[in-house]
Amino acid sequence: MPIYKDDKKGTWFVVLRYNDFTGKKRQTTKRGFKTKRDAKIYESNFILNKAEDLTMSFGEFYKIYYSYISKRIKLNTLKTKEHIFEKKILPYFKDKRMCDIKATDIIHWQNAMMELETDKNTNFSQDYLKTLHNQLSAIFNYAVRFYDLKKNPARQVGNMGREEKKEMQFWTKEEYLKFSYAIMDKEEVYHAFQMLYWCGIRLGELLALTRGDFDLEKSTLRINKSYQRIDRHDVITDPKTSKSNRIVQMPSFLNEEMKDYFTRLYNLEENQRIFTISKSMLHHEMDRGCKISGVKRIRIHDLRHSHVSLLINMGFDAVDIANRVGHESVKITYRYAHMFPTRDTEIADKLNEIRS
Repeated sequence: MPIYKDDKKGTWFVVLRYNDFTGKKRQTTKRGFKTKRDAKIYESNFILNKAEDLTMSFGEFYKIYYSYISKRIKLNTLKTKEHIFEKKILPYFKDKRMCDIKATDIIHWQNAMMELETDKNTNFSQDYLKTLHNQLSAIFNYAVRFYDLKKNPARQVGNMGREEKKEMQFWTKEEYLKFSYAIMDKEEVYHAFQMLYWCGIRLGELLALTRGDFDLEKSTLRINKSYQRIDRHDVITDPKTSKSNRIVQMPSFLNEEMKDYFTRLYNLEENQRIFTISKSMLHHEMDRGCKISGVKRIRIHDLRHSHVSLLINMGFDAVDIANRVGHESVKITYRYAHMFPTRDTEIADKLNEIRS
């Protein structure tokens, strides 16, 4: 819908076209906006309240969909969704009417996505192609659920790509100790990696930690938030899932290390973040530590896998581990099933006992 400037009055006005509840096409004009942005906001709200007919364009419907999801998902997730729609979906569908988009249109879009190349002159990964399709399918699901679209054409076609199982890597305790010795010369970096490995917390959880999250009398650590860097701003959000809100018991040696570290952080306030290093800096230090120590390079998130592996080898069960690391379901912990030691011989021995 067009937005114009009234040069005589120095204000903006918007011409609004819509279908009323009888299906009849209507047009109205709203004047007197001081800025173009004010006119745009009014237009978006008008569409949300009036436009319930799926003869509207995909681009118009996306505004309605965006207004809905923006209040229901985390900011970093919203930013990812925005990027996908603006770069990969809207250029293909924005001018098509919602009711006119057919399965064949989805197929043509899929073909285009599978032919696109990244900056490294490679095709998109199977995992990313699957993500693109899921985002497109989500907006049609919304139209089916709330706006009586008869069927989801993206679901009718079926997904492109497939979920790629990422290799789960981890360090043994001996490998981690070699690495930790190599990065001890940088105190903040060393303590950050100590927290990641010995507590199994996520990177966002680490970077959100404040002095008030540590109870050094009880050797406990409170996890109740996560850190993200979004649009050059520090953003603190709720943790990944509800089960991520938890209290983690620290080993006593780590508690003593952190207690000693805090004595060198002058004027540290209770709500002040402890680890202010960037994620890219930690990746750089991971590279440096691996090069010095000679241990294999793993992802920072693999330190969490390493912690789980350590606990499994120590004999802890899946429920205890899930509670400690904040898995939403113990089923997630069972993804590590291949690491749990087999007790088949013990089972056979017990069967022998009850038989005799």
